[in-house]
Amino acid sequence: MNEWERLRRQAQRIKESYPPGTRVMVLNMKDPWSPVPSGTRGTVDVVDDIGQIHMKWDSGRTLALVPGEDSFRKLTDAELLEEQSESASEDISGPTMGM
Repeated sequence: MNEWERLRRQAQRIKESYPPGTRVMVLNMKDPWSPVPSGTRGTVDVVDDIGQIHMKWDSGRTLALVPGEDSFRKLTDAELLEEQSESASEDISGPTMGM
């Protein structure tokens, strides 16, 4: 197998492992200028043809993860349930108006 085919297959595996909507948390980002802070959570937007995982971070940023360079992990089922329950409790309380 040539290098191009190896990289194509690697990108395909990443696409299959991180479909759009997957929730992840960054552990360490090696971007020297403006890394996403460790512990930041986000949602996969798309994986491009070279395997970069383009993210919509909860902080509002949109910087991509680079597998093999950046450290990150998928959120566990327990973490996803916790996020859903937090979101539901925020929806129930609704907006607060001061007088």
